[in-house]
Amino acid sequence: MKTKGALLWGVGEDWKVEEIEIDDPREGEVTVEVAASGLCHSDEHLVTGGTPVESYPVLGGHEGAGVVTKVGPGVTGLKEGDHVVTAFIPACGQCMPCSKGMQNLCDLGAGLLTGNAISDGREWVKAGGKKVIPMCLLGTFSPYMTVHQASVVKIEPDIPLEVAALVGCGVTTGWGSATKVADVRPGENVVIMGAGGVGMNAVQGAAAAGAKRVMVIDPVAKKREWAMDMGATHTFANIEEATPAINELTWGRMAEKTIITVGDIQGEDVAAALSVTGKGGRAVVTGMGNAMNIDVKLSLFDLTLMQKDLQGAIFGGLAPRAAIPELLSLYQEGQLKLDELVTTRYSLEDINQGYQDMRDGKNIRGMIVYTDADR
Repeated sequence: MKTKGALLWGVGEDWKVEEIEIDDPREGEVTVEVAASGLCHSDEHLVTGGTPVESYPVLGGHEGAGVVTKVGPGVTGLKEGDHVVTAFIPACGQCMPCSKGMQNLCDLGAGLLTGNAISDGREWVKAGGKKVIPMCLLGTFSPYMTVHQASVVKIEPDIPLEVAALVGCGVTTGWGSATKVADVRPGENVVIMGAGGVGMNAVQGAAAAGAKRVMVIDPVAKKREWAMDMGATHTFANIEEATPAINELTWGRMAEKTIITVGDIQGEDVAAALSVTGKGGRAVVTGMGNAMNIDVKLSLFDLTLMQKDLQGAIFGGLAPRAAIPELLSLYQEGQLKLDELVTTRYSLEDINQGYQDMRDGKNIRGMIVYTDADR
């Protein structure tokens, strides 16, 4: 089918909305009419070149929700009319990581930036006859997408798709970074560095886990204000301001858990996180940086003698098929804020403005919302 999508043709370029062609679903695939897509910082890493791809153009978008319109042969558990959320990490349920309960590390993730279909390895999205790589095998910057069943999770039909899209990446990643990877316990002191679309949900997760203090570091005043609404107890503009305050608040013990959720992580951020993490504490690296950046700043003396943990995290360490419905259930019960995360809505044609607003710190999460005019 022919539709449109926001394509990136090279590093440093703007997104361009152009006509694309998407295959009908084949074995194990479905076509989804996308209702909304989050403007996640991970797609910005494509623009900066921080996330390398083998070729251009790239069809962006990996945080979406919509309705199944076509079902290919061999699909199980999905039918036309079902509401689904995308999982930016596909979960096959059969590989070794999946069988060990680590769906977020599914072996199918090796193909996320290849542009080759899970089902048969073909190129299934094209623009002007040229291969297009859909971000994370999805491409939610288009009102339609054909995806493998491993990349979508069925949800209840009464949940607004516009907010359901958020649990496809940012919400789950932040929430799980606090509740699963950091393993925040009641009464602990938690520091969260970066209060964007992921960090705000680390705040929610830490607060829900019973943290005594949730201390947020972010240079944007409005984000610090929003963080307080999400469950933060203290906020600071930078690490220099935060360090003496955290020391005083905790009587010198510092934080049991620190979570780095900055949009573009640098080596210095690791040293800063560990500096406010106390003895036997854990620093979680959730934010993404440039794939070529291998320089990390940290005190090996401090790491060893204070017996601290430094732990990476993807998708919050959670299983997409379990976590997405569970988080949406919390939303339905009023225990998880989703509506408040969507600060600005955009048309697909305004995608570059949406990303500029993200760079300027104006949004928690910008959201592309598709209308009948896009179909």
